[in-house]
Amino acid sequence: MARSDESSAPHTPTLPQRQKRNAVGPSLKDYVTVFLESKLRLSEFYQTTLSIGLLLMLKTTLLAAIAVIGLSSAVAEQTLLVGGDVIDVERGTTMKSQDILIQDGIITAIGVTGSLPTTEDTTRIDMAGATLLPGLSDSHVHLTSNSNWHGFRRLTISTPRAAIAGVVNAEATLMAGFTTVRNLGAPGFSDIDLRKAIDEGDIAGPRIIGAGQAIGITGGHCGDATVLPYEAQVKGRAADSPWEARQKVRENKKYGADVIKFCGTGGVLSPNTTINAQQFSLEEMKAIVDEAHALDLKVAVHAHGPRGIYSALQAGVDSVEHSSMITDEGIDLAVEQGTYLSMDIYVSDFILSEGEAAGVLEESLAKERQVGRVQRERFQAAFNAGAKMAYGTDAGVYPHGTNARQFSKMVEWGMSPMQAIQAATIGNATLFGREDQIGSIRVGKAADIIAVTGDPLQNVRELEDVDFVMKDGTVYLNALD
Repeated sequence: MARSDESSAPHTPTLPQRQKRNAVGPSLKDYVTVFLESKLRLSEFYQTTLSIGLLLMLKTTLLAAIAVIGLSSAVAEQTLLVGGDVIDVERGTTMKSQDILIQDGIITAIGVTGSLPTTEDTTRIDMAGATLLPGLSDSHVHLTSNSNWHGFRRLTISTPRAAIAGVVNAEATLMAGFTTVRNLGAPGFSDIDLRKAIDEGDIAGPRIIGAGQAIGITGGHCGDATVLPYEAQVKGRAADSPWEARQKVRENKKYGADVIKFCGTGGVLSPNTTINAQQFSLEEMKAIVDEAHALDLKVAVHAHGPRGIYSALQAGVDSVEHSSMITDEGIDLAVEQGTYLSMDIYVSDFILSEGEAAGVLEESLAKERQVGRVQRERFQAAFNAGAKMAYGTDAGVYPHGTNARQFSKMVEWGMSPMQAIQAATIGNATLFGREDQIGSIRVGKAADIIAVTGDPLQNVRELEDVDFVMKDGTVYLNALD
């Protein structure tokens, strides 16, 4: 039987077969004939092989050239923001008539208008007459909550429903100029999946630093404080010992949390808790912080009352949320340790004016009346003492997309517009541990840039209605034309 590859193999001539009887060896002529025939056929074979090899080499070279051309084309896709005034939050100054060159979502050059090299393919966006700032950030939001889901209404909201709300609220937050948020608590780790959907390009939204489920105690804020009867209670987020607390930190890390949040006092909006009461012992707080830091996670604590605030500071938290009734002693310790205070001094206006219509219970309204003004006075005291102040709003308690309303309150209670803006940009970026990536308009950082037509250093409320939003080099809003 012939071999399957016989027809394609090169033919090599063979010498004549000897006769079995009276055999005479092949003559010299026979050898010469066979030799010449073999040389001819092998030459054809080698030429064919060489031609195929050359074609393969040519194909490879062409493909490489096409790849290089494609790469060059990608590199040439640049965006130039032309002629805007840029607020430098690191130096606390404004640079007039600047161009910003962006490539692959990163700021690659900044210079006086007309000074940066570009190509014919560079996309130019006219920013003349606008003031440019880094994308804003909010250190305390709840994207999967709505401002009309208070009181008993919360009991009707499923985790899937909360996640759907998160999609809408994430876009509203981004369009308001907030390109990074720290989401401090969401049911069923829905904020972690929301973060993934944004990162994978499925939906529009800010960069999310998610806490997953906040950790509380039995019967406490962030724990299982509800008005449901005993038989309907479900223990999920509560921890009642140092080891249970450590387990909850590990669980949150397992499911993708970027930061740990626990509740160190009662809350305004949770029933059957008091804002003065401390939740978790100092030992339990230290266990949470130690475990989180061991896992390279930062820790935020919800705390209104002075005892819970001070114990959390002693435990080594990275930020204290609300800090409503912080004492001078607590402020001094925060200053000494460099702990950030994230004081949501706008939200009281919403709770007391619109909270009842949104479902807020009278018990909660009474607690807000007790703490609202005190928190603003302690904000002023902490700022004057040199504490590090974050920009955190508790959006979700009030409508998402209106996060910038807090700027005017921070200015009213002692900050300059520049200082308030710094809190919402480079300050928060440092708290998040991402100051090398976000928080200022600087070469090498993410192209998170917003703009307004006015000057927010003269009127900080300009930031309540932004005209331009870019995140990672992608333009989501441009109303400058």
